[in-house]
Amino acid sequence: MTDRAVITVPDHFPPAWAGGWGEDVRGVYAELLLGGVVLELRWISPGNFLMGSPEDEAGRWADEGPQHLVTLTRGFWLGATPCTQEQWQAVIGKNPSESQGQRRPVENVRWNDAAEFCGNLTRLARESGAMPADFEFRLPTEAEWEYACRAGTTSAFNDESNCTKPEGKDPALERLGWYDQNSGNETHPVGEKSPNTWGLYDMHGNVWEWCADYWADRYSAEAQTDPTGPKEGAGRVVRGGSSWIVAGGCRSACRGGREPGDRGWNRGFRLAAGQPVGSGATGLEAGGAERRG
Repeated sequence: MTDRAVITVPDHFPPAWAGGWGEDVRGVYAELLLGGVVLELRWISPGNFLMGSPEDEAGRWADEGPQHLVTLTRGFWLGATPCTQEQWQAVIGKNPSESQGQRRPVENVRWNDAAEFCGNLTRLARESGAMPADFEFRLPTEAEWEYACRAGTTSAFNDESNCTKPEGKDPALERLGWYDQNSGNETHPVGEKSPNTWGLYDMHGNVWEWCADYWADRYSAEAQTDPTGPKEGAGRVVRGGSSWIVAGGCRSACRGGREPGDRGWNRGFRLAAGQPVGSGATGLEAGGAERRG
């Protein structure tokens, strides 16, 4: 069962770090100001969902199961889009991307680089007195990422569509994301495709997005609360697919893992903000790093 409760307003709104904020038909948002560059984050309320894919989902890979119930007890903020090149440059100062463009997602980014970006933002916010000690900018957990991507849906894509052409031109994905059949083998400016109902763009395709978790070869079948993946491992999780992968690789449940020091032209990230990630969930075993992504 999936909880499709209406997005709520967080207890402390607007957050002290926000330079702008508001509410629209898709929920509550806050703007992080990076010099003259705006980074919008959407509020994701607590809830529960079925994580992973059913065995009969077209394009499914074995590491997406077994499906299991996940409950997230704490809300969090998540970037409305992947981090862009102009946002990255405002914090880090240099642009490592292969497909250059200020509004394109930053890519060719290691997990370590993304973690440094988040750490720099947290430090600056704390130095200015705009962030409490029990709150930070960070990468989303894998469970947070899938929960936010689905936005209450249980289908392959987050507009309640199935994946009907896992290795061809999929009509649903044409509306939602950039993949091998429509991208021209390059990234595209964020926000050009349709968002999900919680106001998140580019969750399907464009760039794989690093998550906080270590990689696990499969899930536990047991229900989980606030899971954070294995306690250690060789790889980190990537989610969402990319402009270079088939439609089946861009589904809500699709996942991959790479070594955190591995730099790739199809990998970026999406900023989250919330309480620090815990030390790990039970029932998951770390796996090797050389997985899709």
